[in-house]
Amino acid sequence: MRGAREPVISVEGLTARFGSTTVLDAVCLEVFRGEILCIIGGSGCGKSTLLRHMIGLNRPAAGRVLVGGRDIASADEEELNRIRRGIGVLFQYDALFGSMTLGENVALPLEGLEGIAPETVAAIVRMKLGMVNLGGYENHYPAELSGGMRKRGALARAMVLDPQILFFDEPSAGLDPINAAELETLIRGINAGLGTTTVIVSHQVELVRHLADRVIMIDRDAKGIIASGTLEELRQPGVDPRLKDFLFRGEEG
Repeated sequence: MRGAREPVISVEGLTARFGSTTVLDAVCLEVFRGEILCIIGGSGCGKSTLLRHMIGLNRPAAGRVLVGGRDIASADEEELNRIRRGIGVLFQYDALFGSMTLGENVALPLEGLEGIAPETVAAIVRMKLGMVNLGGYENHYPAELSGGMRKRGALARAMVLDPQILFFDEPSAGLDPINAAELETLIRGINAGLGTTTVIVSHQVELVRHLADRVIMIDRDAKGIIASGTLEELRQPGVDPRLKDFLFRGEEG
């Protein structure tokens, strides 16, 4: 793991409920500056629910989430917007607007910011698209792009405000192996080159094994974390067999 172990996100006793159903119960974790943390677990275990609480889309039934030391659950709308400007999110589906060009989609987070001239916006969009190998595609519409290109375009949009933290929800979902590998390379390059703290929710074992500095596994029945550590640590004796079966199935020993 690179960088000092300085937490940029702290989840403290997080309980998530929908109606009378408790999905997560008293979850605690820290995300450290500059690391790639992968959150894994079976379908319906609460991975995406945890992510949505970490970015402030859902408020916890109990506990709190601190981003940069600020409690996003108790933040007012103005402060929450300031916090979110330091966060980029790539959801499972690219969520590009089909009626807008790729450049217009990438520029969306810049709307409403004061003092940015149109030529500056255009320069930022070109730079971000170049970072994801989509230079020259500003005027293409999403329907004219492949699935992998749309996903990379959505990544450019997530990066347009130079966030300190990037969240990915199933980033390689729906991609063929070549496009998935290209996206993995981009994520690792952004993390290494910019020092971005990265949180990835995924059930794709290969992506996790290629990218993770640290892994946590959430279990549906436990309603929380059953294992946490680096890949090397999680191969050691005594680790919950459910994690080993998920991540290391088929390995010798």
